[in-house]
Amino acid sequence: MHDPGPDTNQRGGSMRARRLIVLGAVLALAFSACTGAASEEPSAEPTEAASAEPQPTDAPSGPNAELTAAMAGEYDGETVDIFAQWIDAEGQAFDDSLDAFRDATGINVVYSGITNYETVLTARVEGGLAPDIAQIAQAGTMRKFAEAGKLVDLDTVLDGDQVRADYSPGFIDAGSLDGTLYGLFYKQDLKSIVWYPVDAFEAAGYEVPETWDDLVALSDEIVADGSNPWCTTIEHGDASGWVLTDWIEDVLLRTAPPETYDQWVAHEIPFNDPAVINAANLVGEMLFTEDYTYGGSARINGTWVGDSQTPMFDDPPKCWLHKQAAWIPDFWPEGTVAGEDSRFFYFPPIDEEFGNPVLGGSDMFLLFNDKPAARALMQWFSTVESVEERVATGSFLAASNAVPLDLYDSYPMSGLAEIAQNATVSRNDASDGMPAAVGQGTFWDGMVKWVSQNGEGTEEIFAEIEASWP
Repeated sequence: MHDPGPDTNQRGGSMRARRLIVLGAVLALAFSACTGAASEEPSAEPTEAASAEPQPTDAPSGPNAELTAAMAGEYDGETVDIFAQWIDAEGQAFDDSLDAFRDATGINVVYSGITNYETVLTARVEGGLAPDIAQIAQAGTMRKFAEAGKLVDLDTVLDGDQVRADYSPGFIDAGSLDGTLYGLFYKQDLKSIVWYPVDAFEAAGYEVPETWDDLVALSDEIVADGSNPWCTTIEHGDASGWVLTDWIEDVLLRTAPPETYDQWVAHEIPFNDPAVINAANLVGEMLFTEDYTYGGSARINGTWVGDSQTPMFDDPPKCWLHKQAAWIPDFWPEGTVAGEDSRFFYFPPIDEEFGNPVLGGSDMFLLFNDKPAARALMQWFSTVESVEERVATGSFLAASNAVPLDLYDSYPMSGLAEIAQNATVSRNDASDGMPAAVGQGTFWDGMVKWVSQNGEGTEEIFAEIEASWP
């Protein structure tokens, strides 16, 4: 689940009026024809006729030539429109970050944050009204547009050698189709981390595990000392179960090629493929082995996800390890501090063949309309300067490894950045890329059932999820 925490808000709100132009009746009709419903969020009206197919441009030569020309004022007064799903505070922060480019180039960048995002974007693209640039969270959506011939080959826009040096192989792979780069990644969030109580951990003589076998050995050591290693719960109302989907996805990335992961998301292999069952069995061993999880299956299913880690802060801790993303400190007991009372380590690799993968959520930019000012903005997005201001807030993790680690000067971003820059594979949450009936339905429900059966019936449960695929 691509989820910033237990208190996720529905997408809604509005951006600054001065940078948003409400669509007129003609475009509303176009949306209705394509989707039957218009977005609730205002969108930027295209400033020039956008064709259904990317159009070539007589661009300056050399790496990032359009960006150089833009900084010299050659595109002053031109307009670039950019769409994304970021709204409210996140959308405001992104829009504000564009001011550096606007001020340096004189280019009018019109940002629209949109609800029902993929539906609206698909309607625009299919209707010949694609924005110049759009943000996408799922590689599958990028591949769909690329296969339809709607995207500009970024190897003709960006300094390809520099981009491949600055981004992890996982991002290059996820942003490409058949060896052609179409997506430039911008930001990321990581889930592949495990929290532990710093002082108590050190006092007990425990060591941070570097491999899966080390993690199993640590768990056994904690049990031998009379405690429970894992603080894991999954209750979250109608979304109960998503925590374990993250576990299975993370383990699958460590035990199978990334191509298998992609095929699973796209249902090119069955949901209950043997590789997935193998990953589930490994997760089951970690969670359902006797005394491994504090409170057992009853607590796993019965306790809200925001309270999972609370017993870790008891003296002595009732549990010691909590696999959860970096938003969880917002739900710790009052007075506890991330980086002091609890820190995290990288969720260890399992099979050396599959390197150091990371699971999370990440966002890429796509270029639909090949015009110089839009090329300049895409080139700017590949620079450290485009994210410096946001990194400085302490709440933004850039996709580019070119961002110096010392710019991440606060925890947890400093720790996340180091893990991200050492990653060999990066993939978004699988359940987010599946049909909602599965990824946010039967997969979640199946995990609740699996826990209620104390990890028994794995193959039957995964066969039921496979049968539910629409």
